[in-house]
Amino acid sequence: MQALSSTELFRRHLTELPVLFEEHSGLRTVILNRPSKLNSLTFEMVSEMFRKLQIYEDDHTVNLVILKGNGKAFCAGGDVIGITCTMLTGHWSFGASFFRKQLTLDHLIATYKKPLVCLINGVVMGGGAGISMHGSFRVVTENTVFAMPEASFGHFPDVGASYFLSKLPGYFGEYLGLTGARLDGPTMLACGLATHFVFSKDLPLLEQGLCSVDSSNTSEIVSVINKYAHKSNPKEEVLHKRLKIINKCFSRDTVEGILHSLETESLDNSAEKWIADAVKNMNFASPTGLKIFLRSIREGRGQTIEQCLAQEFTIFCNIMRRKITNDFYEGSRALLFDKDKKPQWDPRKLELVKAETVDMLFKALEDDEDWNCLQLPARPSNNLLDRARSKL
Repeated sequence: MQALSSTELFRRHLTELPVLFEEHSGLRTVILNRPSKLNSLTFEMVSEMFRKLQIYEDDHTVNLVILKGNGKAFCAGGDVIGITCTMLTGHWSFGASFFRKQLTLDHLIATYKKPLVCLINGVVMGGGAGISMHGSFRVVTENTVFAMPEASFGHFPDVGASYFLSKLPGYFGEYLGLTGARLDGPTMLACGLATHFVFSKDLPLLEQGLCSVDSSNTSEIVSVINKYAHKSNPKEEVLHKRLKIINKCFSRDTVEGILHSLETESLDNSAEKWIADAVKNMNFASPTGLKIFLRSIREGRGQTIEQCLAQEFTIFCNIMRRKITNDFYEGSRALLFDKDKKPQWDPRKLELVKAETVDMLFKALEDDEDWNCLQLPARPSNNLLDRARSKL
């Protein structure tokens, strides 16, 4: 057998790296490279992305950054299996270290000083939303599928979801976080989660066009993206009707009230499958996780990105300690390890989740020497709402 040359060995090494970095003139491209794992994020990936993005931000020769994923997914989220195994065999603070780095990366992206174009071609969930929904340009395609299904795992939508979902029209953010509903690219564009829709076949041309941009001027970048963008219309009259029902149901003050309103609505609108799906998903999800998220997004409406991320970190650490709730570990067992899809939530009913329990999850872990709050530097946000306007 012929020995591989040093050049070939180096090339293979590069293709096996979980994150790739490319340079073309003033363009830098960050590529998630775990296609067999749907580009799920590891501590190594998050750390290296943070390091490189910091370098690019301070480099005067860099005009803009592209973030994309190899394979069929953009990023399906954090490596929950790996994180859970690490914590079960070690200490809860291992998971906290990963999440601290993840949220620090999300904050850097949300406040990035240079244009960051996220090419979201495929699945984007959980942690994948954290590194893309905070970006200044969010380009989706016909292959894009967005969801925040954390409550079904005994957790709650985090990675800044209390910030970016709270900025959506009406109570659409509550709907997405409480039901884990999936959105396609056109619907993401309509609600404001995406800034542009480009067919996947045109992405190489878009990247080539962005490579020719010789400044960080936003209008120049918008002009290039608009050459390939389409005004994808997901039947606006249908979406308007859906948002009307969503606002009616998800504006309730409690999760119980929201679910009851949805159940009533499903009786009056038997043809509306999405309502029945919403009821089904909420009934399956962790009651504690649902109550955490509703409070989180409601408080997020009046908070800065730094406050939202810091609060989510506190909740995450309380969940990881397992002293208040064990639902995250139970959800991971039922859906990822044993795969019986029958999580035994504790408590099992919404009305049994005490307000004091939720309060405890939002409080700092002052009794634990292994905990430190998440402190993020105050930086101007990249004007999330100015980057996309809801069409609903």
